[in-house]
Amino acid sequence: MDPTRAFVKNVKRVVVKVGTAVVTRDDGRLAVGRLGAIFEQLEKLNSRGFDIILVTSGAVGAGRQRLKYRKMINSSFADLQKPQVELDGKACAAVGQNGLMALYDTLFSQLDVTSSQLLVTDNDFKNADFRMQLTQTVDSLLDLRSIPIFNENDAISTRGAPYEDSSGIFWDNDSLAALLAMELKADLLVLLSDVDGLYSGPPSDPRSKLIHTYVKQKHQKAISFGDKSRMGRGGMDAKVKAAVNAAYSGTPVVIASGYAPNNIIKVLNGERVGTLFHKDAHMWIPLTEIGPHEMAVSAREASRKLQALTSEERKKILLDVASALEANEQFIMLENDADVEAARDAGYDEALVARLALKPSKIRALAESVRRLAEMEEPIGQVLKRTELAEGLVLEKKSCPLGVLLIVFESRPDALVQIASLAIRSGNGLLLKGGKEAKRSNAILHKVITSVIPETVGTKLIGLLTSREDIPDLLKLDDVIDLVIPRGSNKLVSQIKNSTKIPVLGHSDGICHVYVDKASNLEMAKKIVLDAKIDYPAACNAMETLLVHKDLLASGGLQELVKELEQEGVTLFAGPRVNGVVSFSKANTFHHEYNSKACTIEIVNDVDEAIDHIHSYGSSHTECIVTDDQDVAEHFLNRVDSAAVFHNASTRFCDGARFGLGAEVGISTSKIHARGPVGVEGLLTTRWVLRGKGQVVEGDKGVVYTHKDLLMSNGSNGSNGANGSNGY
Repeated sequence: MDPTRAFVKNVKRVVVKVGTAVVTRDDGRLAVGRLGAIFEQLEKLNSRGFDIILVTSGAVGAGRQRLKYRKMINSSFADLQKPQVELDGKACAAVGQNGLMALYDTLFSQLDVTSSQLLVTDNDFKNADFRMQLTQTVDSLLDLRSIPIFNENDAISTRGAPYEDSSGIFWDNDSLAALLAMELKADLLVLLSDVDGLYSGPPSDPRSKLIHTYVKQKHQKAISFGDKSRMGRGGMDAKVKAAVNAAYSGTPVVIASGYAPNNIIKVLNGERVGTLFHKDAHMWIPLTEIGPHEMAVSAREASRKLQALTSEERKKILLDVASALEANEQFIMLENDADVEAARDAGYDEALVARLALKPSKIRALAESVRRLAEMEEPIGQVLKRTELAEGLVLEKKSCPLGVLLIVFESRPDALVQIASLAIRSGNGLLLKGGKEAKRSNAILHKVITSVIPETVGTKLIGLLTSREDIPDLLKLDDVIDLVIPRGSNKLVSQIKNSTKIPVLGHSDGICHVYVDKASNLEMAKKIVLDAKIDYPAACNAMETLLVHKDLLASGGLQELVKELEQEGVTLFAGPRVNGVVSFSKANTFHHEYNSKACTIEIVNDVDEAIDHIHSYGSSHTECIVTDDQDVAEHFLNRVDSAAVFHNASTRFCDGARFGLGAEVGISTSKIHARGPVGVEGLLTTRWVLRGKGQVVEGDKGVVYTHKDLLMSNGSNGSNGANGSNGY
């Protein structure tokens, strides 16, 4: 539940207003399917004990459609050629109200819900006795679980023509809904619209951003409205006025889309849907709060300043980060211990707690990895290729940062240090979202790292997001964010890939295999298998499936491997061919990442069957073969299609630091851009720099292309990280 929506736990009485754009289709006909979906939500809420009051627009629009049709079929061809007189709005209201309520009654009857109609006018509310009677009637209907349906009685209203007169106690159905919410002491008002909520500008403008929580002091003068509603009289401007009036009178309001499925239920479940108006909003949302878009833009601007520094200046930042980690070890451990204790109290799995925990030795190791990263060759501005296109026209292909990275990671706070260090080294801006279980650890690490970033760059280079509700907004920022890297479960990666147009460097499940061949050294195999499983069982590069050649069953090799694993407390699960041979539980599936002291064992006939098994059930992460047969080893290494493939070495070596990358933002199982442990190189792209002497194309007349590769001397390869390496 979003913290700003926690109040919905105490909501009982809800007023829901459906606008004309929700009630009708583009052609003016009633949107039966959309209304049916909304009414199904109201029925569910009604059955759950909520008091539901419905305010509806659409009568005039529906009536106009019917009268236009009736007029057309009763007109001669000559009549249709004449200028058409606009239909009387009050007549349209009378006809439309009848049809609208007939449809509503039918829909509610299908759901076994009783509805009731109450037509009101502005003048009615001037009478105190009417208002008292109205409250009593509504209370009686709600006690009977009937849903009252309100609409302004435009047909007999003394106000001017509908859509024109905005005087009186209420002036449209939005203000009527707000008035009823206050009059009937509702706990919440939901205004359904044809857009997702209130935007900072017209929703059609790509620069406009959805405002999740309206703060009067912040947004009142900062919002520009677009056109009014397609069919109704007010549009978003009218909704905002009604929402502000109701909210500051004590009734919270949410403006949300009536097109999106289950939005009313989502609002009442506390999800961050639409725009919330609440009298206490200014206490929750700081007036100077930086939203996701502003945070991303700030990171981009800071990254450009970072790239303008010399290589030595960027190196110094990393050395300062390493020193700051060591100097603040005590504070880091204090916050991490609190996270670990909270995770255990919450009943989190021990594998997650293991990934969450930091130890003094781990902090020191992180500091050393940052220093190694600082000492690496300058990655920015490297000349990768130099070509003479024509005499005096030289083209260079140079390395440059990607821009702004969004990293979403779970559990492991040490990942924050690695990722932030790599971002600084590669000249990228960074947005981080860690798991809630590591909230305190992430906060202190972020504070320690950003404290040493010089003012010439700014601490906004690295932004830390604290709410998961910000992620959907960030995933829409394909104009600012250049790459998303999710570090976590396959479910997390899939959700992010399906939610964004930004390129995603994905790391799926770490289902790593070790295949022990018939020609293996059994003592070596034992060491490798044990290390791959128990060195750090929660790691993504830990062995999850052990494949054993069939000959090792007859020779006793399989039994020795099983004994070694069981002595170390590893829970074993049997594949179909192992089941019955040894006495442990049958594996439910081969495609499973245990992240603990557990693994699956299966027997295969030969190396090709092992390869087929890996391709069928693996996740393209890391695979190992243990064998003394060089030909079999090369066959395995060449055939297995995974990010990392090893011969006679533990899968645990698949790590950015162990590969000499300094650190890693994650291990990618994708094939585009970067694969395997992703270090600095995976966070860079290229750009082309052309130097000429006044050449022009002119249809290629007079240009003699040489396309000659040029040697790159130390003085011209850009290894000093020269300024001006901006990649965008």
